[in-house]
Amino acid sequence: MDAQYREVGVETVPDHESVFKAAEMVVKVKEPIADDLKYLRRDHLLFCYLHLAAEPALTKKLQEIGLTAVAFETVEVNGLLPLLAPMSDIAGRLSVQVATHLLHQPQGGKGILLGGIPAAKRGKVVIIGAGVAGFNAAVVAAGMGAEVTVFDINRDRLVAARALGPNVTGLYPHPSDIADAVRQADILIGAVLVTGEKAPHVVTADMVRSMEQGSVVVDISVDQGGCIETTRPTTYADPTYTWEGIVHFTVTHMPGAVPRTASQALSAAIAPYASRLAAGGWENFAPLKAGINVQGGKVVHPALLK
Repeated sequence: MDAQYREVGVETVPDHESVFKAAEMVVKVKEPIADDLKYLRRDHLLFCYLHLAAEPALTKKLQEIGLTAVAFETVEVNGLLPLLAPMSDIAGRLSVQVATHLLHQPQGGKGILLGGIPAAKRGKVVIIGAGVAGFNAAVVAAGMGAEVTVFDINRDRLVAARALGPNVTGLYPHPSDIADAVRQADILIGAVLVTGEKAPHVVTADMVRSMEQGSVVVDISVDQGGCIETTRPTTYADPTYTWEGIVHFTVTHMPGAVPRTASQALSAAIAPYASRLAAGGWENFAPLKAGINVQGGKVVHPALLK
């Protein structure tokens, strides 16, 4: 593998420390881990997913280091998040694939086939948020034949969701309507995103408690703290837990399950922005300027300042 990199002009170094010592800009996927933080310097430019609203300790450490940190998830172009979109595409689709499996009785689920068959009822899927992740979840759930209800505050997104088919309903997120839908749901998917901010709790613990035993919750918003009150972060080493009889799947960075797909999609998205950063003079380029979370020891992104 190293030889293949060298054949196209990449310089390889022997260890983790050497990478950071030689680098001016550090590009990675997930937020810095302990071994990264040991080697990050004030003069480094860090470019990766950060999700700092849910990570106050990491935020403080990056401030102490004093570097400039640009987060993929807050790079913004005309109100869109082009570097978050590929992972949201994947997470949305994975959420239904995983939840469908967890509905199986051997996995602790209630033992239903999501799309139903003649003489058997269809499963019910409720999706909170119809952005990129939520819409992709709706695409898969609708395609499998489930009864799908999507909640969002944006009417255009509800129109797009309804256009997926007659088995999809789009509703404004009135708390009473959310409560009614959640109570009947076989699968509940949380996909609420407020750029740069911690996700609000749209679904309460009491709402989750009202679901039938063996129902499944997947909270895609877990990277930003979760939009379902019963959410706590998990990993693929131990991805699920059961709360009040409800199976929860709340893995942070869900696309890690499909690294080939994720790498191809993310590389294509970030390459132009990484090149712009590396060339210098990017500070007045609006999309990247919007992505700065921490700089010179200060939190600078407006959402984080809240």
